[in-house]
Amino acid sequence: MLALTAVAWIVRDIRAADGPGPVWEYWAGTADLRDFVRPTTTSTSLVLLLAYAAAAVAALRSASAASVLIVTGVVTFVLRLPGVWTVADIPAPEELSDRAVLTTYVALVAGLALIVVGAAGRRPVPQGEERPAGPGRGAGVAVLLLLGLQAVILTAWEIRQPFVFPSGFYPEWFIGGEPLHTPLIEGPPGWITVTLILMSLVAAVGAVAGAALARPLGLIAGGFILASGVLGVARIIHFELYERFTDLDIEAQLTLLSHVCSLLIGIVVIVLLARPGAERAPGGTAGPWGGPNSWGGGWGAPVPGQPGPQGYQQPQAPGFGPPQGGGFGPPPSSPPPRW
Repeated sequence: MLALTAVAWIVRDIRAADGPGPVWEYWAGTADLRDFVRPTTTSTSLVLLLAYAAAAVAALRSASAASVLIVTGVVTFVLRLPGVWTVADIPAPEELSDRAVLTTYVALVAGLALIVVGAAGRRPVPQGEERPAGPGRGAGVAVLLLLGLQAVILTAWEIRQPFVFPSGFYPEWFIGGEPLHTPLIEGPPGWITVTLILMSLVAAVGAVAGAALARPLGLIAGGFILASGVLGVARIIHFELYERFTDLDIEAQLTLLSHVCSLLIGIVVIVLLARPGAERAPGGTAGPWGGPNSWGGGWGAPVPGQPGPQGYQQPQAPGFGPPQGGGFGPPPSSPPPRW
């Protein structure tokens, strides 16, 4: 249902704009907004559409179905929540506004339903069955570094923006309202960016800990990061900024590099997390980084039956140790408001 709703709004925009080209230009921030029919969506809806399709498949075939449903429900609820108070203030035909309000509440109810179903469906896995598995050790550390870097980049740009935006532009950047022109069914750019930062941080920590929820959350975050990078690179190519990179000021250069960085980070994170998870063996992933020590064990004692380093004394009793076992951007993906 959520996927069909997203498809309906994207198709509506394509028909209203007489083709997908103008919609893409609007998403990328390269469209001339004079005499232009503003779409009701952004790339957020496209990423969510792909997430819903993947979640539907995972719900039927994956041992991590519960985690996938919970993560998808939380992300949907958070991203669609601003529509409760923003849709009424956005100029639009009454019929379109009514449909947007209905879409918002349907998305919120469906998001909550996914959370409830996912939580209720969690059960102990019988011995011999496939268990939900998080990222492997190497992939977890790589995802931690990449998503952590992306979160730092997004945070830095959010801190910078109040110094370059017009006075009085906040808090509308985060909660919507004039003079910000938010697409009808989308949340404010600041809200989406903060959500993406939190998603990236939670997925990064979960990946390095081997948590099953890190895969779906990291994949969705990677999708948003990749979309932001693709749209940013599209702007770079459209305006041929790469040809005069050395002539740009330092801030513009950092903006271009941030877009390229988002593109690369999004691709690598998706590739790493799309691979089948690896259940971590007890003793092999002790410690927060999930890394083995130099003789094959965890961060605690050596694995039984394997020699420890020279001078190591096997403890007589177990001591304390870690548990065993396994929106935008720089600048926003939506075009800034025109005055």
